Amino acid sequence: MTNRLVETKSLYLRKHAANPIDWWPWCNEALETARLQGKPIFLSIGYSSCHWCTVMEGEAFSDLEIAQYMNANFLPIKVDREERPDLDSIYMQSLQMMSGQGGWPLNAFLSPDDLVPFYAGTYFPVDPRYGRPGFLQVLQALRNFYDTQKEELRQRKAVIVEALLTSAVLQTGANQEVADHQLLQRGWEICTGIINPKQVGNSFPMIPYCELALRGTRFNYQSRYDGQQVCTRRGLDLALGGIYDHVAGGFHRYTVDPTWTVPHFEKMLYDNGQILEYLADLWSAGIQEPAFERSVAGTVKWLQREMTAPTGYFYAAQDADSFINPTAAEPEEGAFYVWSYQELQQLLTPEELTELQQQFSVTPNGNFEGQNVLQRLHPGELSQTLEIALSKLFAARYGSTPETSTTFPPARDNREAKTTNWPGRIPAVTDTKMIVAWNSLMISGLARASEVFQQPSYLELAAQAAKFIWDHQFVNGRFHRLNYEGEATVLAQSEDYAFFIKALLDLYQADVANSDWLEKAVALQDEFNEFLWSVELGGYFNTSSDNSQDLIVRERSYMDNATPSANGIAIANLVRLSLLTDNLHYLDLAESGLKAFQGVMSESPQACPSLLTALDWYRNSTLIRSNTEQIRLLIPKYLPTAALTVVSDLPQGNVGLVCQGLKCLPAPGSFEELLEQVQRSQNRG
Repeated sequence: MTNRLVETKSLYLRKHAANPIDWWPWCNEALETARLQGKPIFLSIGYSSCHWCTVMEGEAFSDLEIAQYMNANFLPIKVDREERPDLDSIYMQSLQMMSGQGGWPLNAFLSPDDLVPFYAGTYFPVDPRYGRPGFLQVLQALRNFYDTQKEELRQRKAVIVEALLTSAVLQTGANQEVADHQLLQRGWEICTGIINPKQVGNSFPMIPYCELALRGTRFNYQSRYDGQQVCTRRGLDLALGGIYDHVAGGFHRYTVDPTWTVPHFEKMLYDNGQILEYLADLWSAGIQEPAFERSVAGTVKWLQREMTAPTGYFYAAQDADSFINPTAAEPEEGAFYVWSYQELQQLLTPEELTELQQQFSVTPNGNFEGQNVLQRLHPGELSQTLEIALSKLFAARYGSTPETSTTFPPARDNREAKTTNWPGRIPAVTDTKMIVAWNSLMISGLARASEVFQQPSYLELAAQAAKFIWDHQFVNGRFHRLNYEGEATVLAQSEDYAFFIKALLDLYQADVANSDWLEKAVALQDEFNEFLWSVELGGYFNTSSDNSQDLIVRERSYMDNATPSANGIAIANLVRLSLLTDNLHYLDLAESGLKAFQGVMSESPQACPSLLTALDWYRNSTLIRSNTEQIRLLIPKYLPTAALTVVSDLPQGNVGLVCQGLKCLPAPGSFEELLEQVQRSQNRG
């Protein structure tokens, strides 16, 4: 027996199709049914590679007693946060207001008449444990509260609504006259401190913070932090740490320790795209560590082998958990990736194992539940002996050598994972949906890596994905966010527009002879402005003006999380477009957006490094006009606020023209003079 979710496209939603809970997807029919029946809505939001979402699906959501009570007393709705980040943002903010913390699964209880939450939490066990009440107890208590405490219910919802509205309009007491250079310096100091090595807690990539910290090193701020050292250390932690899959490429989501050793093993497309761009930027800034180039190359191979659809787009994610064998009842975290010492002894020669132990964190007792997560102990090149050893481990995992395993088909669900005759280990499930925003982050990463490491194949891979999006994601003239096996669905949100416009501009900068990328960026920016720009407040709403009816508040994304803020990227795009098209309307919009978020940048710079990056673009924007030969020399360099364009009609004896915002400098007569002008223009503050 299955519920309504069996008809949905989302892998995450379909995972719940066999639950005894009478799930609905989020839709007008579900919301209207809840109103007519007078039932509070149980809204549960998660995503396919979320470990605790999977746990709750197998426990509380599969429990018959819980399902019986839920179906009689609530209208249960399941949402894939990757399909509807706008809903996730609103109800996550509500959860954080109520509990002081967030996370997934996000479980909220809403009044059916106005969709305002009156209670929210994360993981609920079936029975009381971990200091948490049993889920049935929670349901009974909340239904009783909803039925008997109407005044307190009204007051509680009023507080939440007021807080959400206040947050949405960004009413702050900040000094709106703080100078831009002061905002930048203070923001750089705080955000650099956030990625400075720490002694406790999980370790996340946090690439928007890394990018701001790196671009700020050119200002030579007087600071307690050595910015270049902090940025280099983060690059080394990523490229050497257990967060990177040293056997087969690709970065895991984060590590559960401050030493970058044991990861949470899911691999997300958005992390990998951002990390590629950051490591390429480090290299172009002169920090040319061989481990950076190796991890970039390995990640691109992983992307081609496991994450690229036959039609050219990139899949969304791979789970953390996988099955040890086809008869296992439940998958185990990290099973696809870790190694017992006995396995290593069997697979490697004594010489290879000895060298592996000298260069990686390998011991008989392991570092993760008796198993070994590979973490490099030293930077530099790996020896040929170690590369051969890692190839043997690859063959044990995949059933073929790295040279012959150019494609590895995805397991699309647990059934497929368990029933396919895999030549090596059973792989983790891959979520094969196409998300425009996440694909765009990878396109940008590939474009930048192609420039810096002089790898045309990276650019080809990026261009192929961008072409798929452009050719397939417009339905009835409107841009769409998702694609399930050829079917575009869900209107694009601000991050889809912003990140894809950036990707198109990055492709243009990597291939300045192809003006088609720039023309596409301009066309998509027009649609973005028409449907999501806030004339009254400035900046971009998360959702379009004709697709916000089911939201209790219309938000503007300005905070950076695992991905950059949409408005931070969008405002930087506007500055770049103004440089490349000479259209000052873009610059007017960028200025309006920065004014809208100036209070946030002043009061909470730790929340918005991407907005500070946009401010850097606005203050130090530089346009370089030159011939193809000079442009090709400039492309691999670290010029964080420069836009490049090819011109063919330079005056005799000049190699280019450097323009600072709205004024141009005297035409340089040599490449060295051109480069000096560019570097000065990048640091005008």
